[in-house]
Amino acid sequence: MTLLLTGYEPFGGDDENPSAMVARELDGEEIAGHEVVGEVLPVEFDAAFEEMQELIETHDPTAIVATGLAAGRAGISVERVGINVNDCGSTPDNAGAEPRNERIRNGETAGYFATLPVVSVVESLLDAGIPAHVSNTAGTHLCNNALYSTRAYLDRQNRDVPMGFVHLPCTPELAAKHAKDGDGTSGASVQPSMPLSMQSDAIRRTLEMTLKI
Repeated sequence: MTLLLTGYEPFGGDDENPSAMVARELDGEEIAGHEVVGEVLPVEFDAAFEEMQELIETHDPTAIVATGLAAGRAGISVERVGINVNDCGSTPDNAGAEPRNERIRNGETAGYFATLPVVSVVESLLDAGIPAHVSNTAGTHLCNNALYSTRAYLDRQNRDVPMGFVHLPCTPELAAKHAKDGDGTSGASVQPSMPLSMQSDAIRRTLEMTLKI
């Protein structure tokens, strides 16, 4: 009776990642009789899904919520779909890999929908006063890879396990760091942010709503 919650380690020159912080904070909590297993994945295309697969096999979770940072987004983004593409854009992974327009799995399904209740989760968050929206793109970096690869794996295993991906915004501290690094004192803009406590509450509510389906 476990809920698997994953975040990602820091990347791109940052020394923190809100998704890792939330996963660590919620690790060991109990939600509706289920224990949260919070784990932090590497920001590496070749290693992240291998660790996710191992976590699924070890914990046999009732539901899976993966999370990651989307600096620049103004609220919680609940992703609707993952697509069969790896493309790092301008940000290599932490092992220096820079995939461009590569398929995650050659010859397989173009996309997988999240199976957690995307719309109901967003409605629940908004009712609680937490800025949130349904997002139709998880990008093409490791966050998208987590959604696509995990859904594909569960599908191949014929496992009926609700699974989805949630993007988190910067914390105020991280937004301030980015502004400082980007010459915020010279007119540069400040990225939107959300306190870590609100982000953690959003993920608790996501897990609670997922268990209701």
